[in-house]
Amino acid sequence: MSAHAAAGHEHHHHGPPVPHKSSRVSAEVLGMFLFIGSEVMLFGAFFTMYFFVRVVNPEGFATWPPEGFHLPVFVAGVNTAILLTSSLTMHWALTAIKRGNRAGLQAGLVLTLAMGTTFLVTQILEYARIGFAMGDTAFASVFYGLTGLHGAHVFVGLLLLTVATVRAFRGHYTPEHHHGVELPGIYWHFVDVMWIVVYATVYLL
Repeated sequence: MSAHAAAGHEHHHHGPPVPHKSSRVSAEVLGMFLFIGSEVMLFGAFFTMYFFVRVVNPEGFATWPPEGFHLPVFVAGVNTAILLTSSLTMHWALTAIKRGNRAGLQAGLVLTLAMGTTFLVTQILEYARIGFAMGDTAFASVFYGLTGLHGAHVFVGLLLLTVATVRAFRGHYTPEHHHGVELPGIYWHFVDVMWIVVYATVYLL
């Protein structure tokens, strides 16, 4: 069998997948999903701490946050809308490169990066104006713990998006090879979904 025929045979392989590899999910994507699973458990530990503090609070769930603490629900709501919109632009960027649309990829990544940065800066400004410090009470500790943990994940996501954006402008991605966009996108969607849970739990419930 010639080398060309052998290459064609490998390309059209119809048998079982290569050992230790899935025929449906690439190793990179699977690794990202496993990593996100560990992050969900980390957030779960913080949510457990948060609800424990609420249960042992003398007033229970009747007055939360405790008297004297006021959370900027409206500002956080606007910030939530910004972050959710960034998830849409991230999806746009990935869809664009799958179709070979480099301009759409670049625009989507830039917009996602800009909105993610806006979210993080707004959160930092919220900390500066909120009126209580982390060590004031157990409520303050769990508030900063949960929102700060999420903010750290947003920061990591922004670093990944920055690398992806630079590479996008250098022409590194194609419709066939775009893991450098897909993996940060999966992580960014996770960050967005987790914020919905944090916002609903801390600011609304």
